[in-house]
Amino acid sequence: MIEKNIRDIFSQYPEVLYGFADTSYSAYAGDYQSALVFAVPYGEQLTVETYSEERFEKGIQDAKRILEKILAQLKETLDEHAVAYYIPPVAQDDEEELKAPFSFKFAAVHAGLGWIGKNDVVITGKYGPRVRLSAVLINERFVYGEKIIRNHCPEDCHKCVDACPHKALHGVPWNIDSFRSEIIDYRLCNEKRSLYLKTHGRKNACGLCMAACPFGT
Repeated sequence: MIEKNIRDIFSQYPEVLYGFADTSYSAYAGDYQSALVFAVPYGEQLTVETYSEERFEKGIQDAKRILEKILAQLKETLDEHAVAYYIPPVAQDDEEELKAPFSFKFAAVHAGLGWIGKNDVVITGKYGPRVRLSAVLINERFVYGEKIIRNHCPEDCHKCVDACPHKALHGVPWNIDSFRSEIIDYRLCNEKRSLYLKTHGRKNACGLCMAACPFGT
């Protein structure tokens, strides 16, 4: 019944991708059996030709507003059913390792929403990487998606790598056993994005590697 109610919520947002995954790979597995993960497309699906940092940031914020509406509806439904759940934070809690408590990217891979590209972000077939992810950990079992274990990017495609202004991407194809450091110099990426803090009060959205991706265009 709870799964049907959740799917009914997402039927109101046909543009949003979602799926369920088990949490056996996660530190939360002992408390929550499943992860509901969903991907909201950015408000504007930019390409390199139409990209600007300001437009990219606006697209992210547009998606965030829809995401928050969905989370509010999910919370209401889960509370009605008295199901134990937890909404993990988006923000990283470790500025040294730059890791969030729960990886939305890995949940998306396990739910079958997409794979991790050479730009170290989730690539969906429909929107490419131009989505904002969220997840809810739920102590119930669901019908799970089919886990994706390797990248679907063409071997000779390096558009995201070439688009990175700081050369932080290594051009290495991902698989389920890959380490993030093999794909991206994440500390360099964070360092350059953080330069925006003094002038804008936030990190640079820097989505050139996503705008360059041919998937979803």
